[in-house]
Amino acid sequence: MIYITRRATFSASHRLFNPELSEEENKKLFDKCAGPNGHGHNYVLEVTVAGEPGKKTGYVLDLKELKRILSREILEKVDHKHLNHDVDFLRGVIPTAENIAVAFWKILAPVIPSGRLHAIRLQETENNTVEYRGEIE
Repeated sequence: MIYITRRATFSASHRLFNPELSEEENKKLFDKCAGPNGHGHNYVLEVTVAGEPGKKTGYVLDLKELKRILSREILEKVDHKHLNHDVDFLRGVIPTAENIAVAFWKILAPVIPSGRLHAIRLQETENNTVEYRGEIE
């Protein structure tokens, strides 16, 4: 099994806020991330595809094609956006790094043309990274 990974970056803002909770409860739970105007991050996204290299190409998946897929399906929709307000597939979702990674998985898994989606890694800050491998639903 071969694993290939494409890295991409995007900048976006978000607010961690549960509308079912009071302002006080949100502040206690999410601290400064619950501020009314939100805050931003420079995210690093890594998408890993697993598979066997094709006999004709030697590729699991051409990384240029993976770059095009990521750009079309994810980056054009989230880069320089407010994730709570501007991104249709995140409406009604608390945009934690965990929930963003799951949303990206749901979009990408069906459109990977060869191999299979293995992992989504999303780095929100230098110290905070999540990884999702599709195990939970």
